[in-house]
Amino acid sequence: MKILMVASEAVPFSKTGGLADVAGALPQALAALGHEVAVVLPLHKMTRLEGAETRFASLTVPLGAQAHFPSVQTVSCPGVRFYFVGYPLFYDRAALYGTPNGDYPDNAERFGLFCRAAIEIAQLDFHPDVFHCHDWQSALVPILLRTIYAASPALARRPVLFTIHNLGYQGLFRPEVLAQLGLPQRLLAIDGLEFYGKVNLLKGGIVYSDAINTVSRGYAREIQTEEYGFGLDGLLRHRSSALSGILNGVDYAPWNPATDKFLAANYTPRDPSGKQNCKKDLLEAFGLGAENLNRPLIGIVSRLSAQKGADLIAEAAADLMAEDFSLVVLGSGDAAYEELFRKLAKQYPQKVGIKIAYDDAVAHKIEAGADLFLMPSRYEPCGLNQIYSLKYGTVPVVRATGGLDDTVEPFDPATGKGTGFKFAEYSSRAMLAAIRAALAAYRKPEKWRKLMANGMAQDFSWNASAAQYARLYETLANARRA
Repeated sequence: MKILMVASEAVPFSKTGGLADVAGALPQALAALGHEVAVVLPLHKMTRLEGAETRFASLTVPLGAQAHFPSVQTVSCPGVRFYFVGYPLFYDRAALYGTPNGDYPDNAERFGLFCRAAIEIAQLDFHPDVFHCHDWQSALVPILLRTIYAASPALARRPVLFTIHNLGYQGLFRPEVLAQLGLPQRLLAIDGLEFYGKVNLLKGGIVYSDAINTVSRGYAREIQTEEYGFGLDGLLRHRSSALSGILNGVDYAPWNPATDKFLAANYTPRDPSGKQNCKKDLLEAFGLGAENLNRPLIGIVSRLSAQKGADLIAEAAADLMAEDFSLVVLGSGDAAYEELFRKLAKQYPQKVGIKIAYDDAVAHKIEAGADLFLMPSRYEPCGLNQIYSLKYGTVPVVRATGGLDDTVEPFDPATGKGTGFKFAEYSSRAMLAAIRAALAAYRKPEKWRKLMANGMAQDFSWNASAAQYARLYETLANARRA
């Protein structure tokens, strides 16, 4: 089967979040199953291409009343071809989506051009059996296919799968954007793109795609509720028969304690002794004393925001600091939460270490050197760090939401089954109870070793998830042929 993915970022070329990991790894896993896959991406300023070939020096792309002429370059990997839409006016910018002051004001046109170019590439060069679009930046593909391109014999019967990585980002614009994108005004309707007087591109992706999925089963359920639906829960319930959840896989090549190049010592489930060396190295990296070696060490790698549960940590700070553990935090985000962790590190310099940044090497060191990994998210579509933690024998403490709930099984000390600790209620009280249960388990070395081994035995590689996607593509293609 020929699959064309449309995404705004993908590793190793560009990345701001988990979308890039999926758009980079899933095509490779599908290719390993025998499928032919292509990925269309913008040629961002951060993108570095080696061995690229020019496929179209000037591709004619209509957008509203104007025609634009982006270039298209390709890079091929085994089984996967990457197309890069080059248009310096739109994509040669310091960041992918905006500045610290907000989104770029012309994002609708930027990604409108990108989606039109993806469809032209499909018509002229790749000829896919199915389109797979990711998040609002690609949502114009199904919208265009079912309106402007509805009469195209090459595209009319091609199904579209639309993946929602985070429903909180929807692509909201003023109504005049329809004319700028060359879309008919009739789409500004309740059964089209209209959303409280604005144009909602993510809503269009949900309405006009053949199927919708999210990146975990739990998140697929949650976004159909008012609490997590961001105003689209009614539409998602209406389309529930076309909605599913497929858990993201992870790439264990860079995330494996047996081979991780960033670690002070490598270790395996059979011989986890190197983990203590990693703990010592991590404490030194954060300037924490050797006396912490015999205390449980909690790690956090996160965007510091309310969505990630930083408000719970702020509320429980005094009670947390009264417990017998040390804490290392890597991340950046809201100024108030950055300041919170700075104050904790200043007030408890022998117990709390903080790095306001994102550093891949330090993230690996935390996954290996910490004893516990804390993810108290308000919502989490999938989450990857809890999966990395399991692989590294670092016990996750998570809120039971989205992919966190799907991937962490509660530990039962009586039976020795389970992989971590969870709490359901979004409150500092519930989070504290889960942390205290984990600290109690840590004090029983034999049970703790069993808990670590359970986590290290888990397999969340892309193999199973890619097979689920392949079956879904086949179902959609057969339905369109019928």
